[in-house]
Amino acid sequence: MEQWIYPIGRFVKPATTSDDEREQRVRAVSTAPAALRAAVEGLTGQQLDTPYREGGWTARQVAHHTTDAAMTGYTRFKLALTEDNPTVKTFEENAWAALPDSIGLEPEVSLLLFESLQTRFDAVLRELPAESFSRPFLHPANGEMTIDQLLAYFAWHGHHHAAQIATLRNRMGW
Repeated sequence: MEQWIYPIGRFVKPATTSDDEREQRVRAVSTAPAALRAAVEGLTGQQLDTPYREGGWTARQVAHHTTDAAMTGYTRFKLALTEDNPTVKTFEENAWAALPDSIGLEPEVSLLLFESLQTRFDAVLRELPAESFSRPFLHPANGEMTIDQLLAYFAWHGHHHAAQIATLRNRMGW
């Protein structure tokens, strides 16, 4: 079951980041929308409403969650860039995933938003001076973090959820 929950492995918060690692993570963030689009492409409504694991969200909810998380992540990045050590807000992921937009809308709605967010995210990330990546912020659940660590998380996050849907597809023979 672990491979269904974490098909690309669990996230590990890096202590340090090299310039090469940062560039790889920026690329990973920018390619996440295409990975998610490929994961849901061609799925029927019934397939989208299939949980990726027992007790887990449906593929539809995973797609919408990925965009919800990208929205909050983008806001966290901007807060950390424009305020001194801000405390960012968390969100109740399961409650958001149970809202009508997450259980009823086609993933395309969130895919378009995810693509737009990542385009803006990419524009900010590629222009930041190296020292900006060490700017801190406080996450109520995860403690003090830096922009580099948040970048590492979002480089992992989008591909993690795309892989959950791809794993479901493979397991079900879709």
